[in-house]
Amino acid sequence: MSYYDIDSILTDAEKIPCTFQLDIPDLGYLDNTPKQPLKAGTKVNLPLWLAEMLVIANTGGPDNKTFVTFDLPRALGNDVVQALKADPRAVPLRDQSAHFYGLATHMMDLSEEQELGSVLRKTFVTRAAEISLHARKVGGVSTKGKGKEEGSNLGIGGAGEEFLRGLDEWERKLFRKAHDGAKSGKEWMDSIKKN
Repeated sequence: MSYYDIDSILTDAEKIPCTFQLDIPDLGYLDNTPKQPLKAGTKVNLPLWLAEMLVIANTGGPDNKTFVTFDLPRALGNDVVQALKADPRAVPLRDQSAHFYGLATHMMDLSEEQELGSVLRKTFVTRAAEISLHARKVGGVSTKGKGKEEGSNLGIGGAGEEFLRGLDEWERKLFRKAHDGAKSGKEWMDSIKKN
């Protein structure tokens, strides 16, 4: 990803629930109490880029007490992880976060959750196969019956539209590339048959 990648910028803006463990002077405005210190135990949703910097700087003081801890965001909460374990295809990732995989990758780097990596790997493999299958069907032409050609209705409404609506941004890019590749392959095969 480049510095100017809009998906990366939007992923870094995702909110992460953080809890401050120490009183921090002059940061009360984060909790809507200006001119007050941010009290220990205060929970604040911070953008991922800031939470990431705080976690990296969170080496602990002389008594080894960290000044901030974070929880996994709702998009990677226990309910979502359990649903992904059950059937990754049934979870509309875009409803969790438009940049689900980007957020999950960052959180795996920051978190010590061992299970999260295996669940996300299974989710990716399962959903990528499903995306590939649907990408080959979209706008494709199939012959049914008496030589009549019909285009697939996937992506034009119904189940196809619902399927596309549940994809996060990375999956949508994968879908477009798979669809364009299948379409180009079909055009090439058609040109070979004509010659």
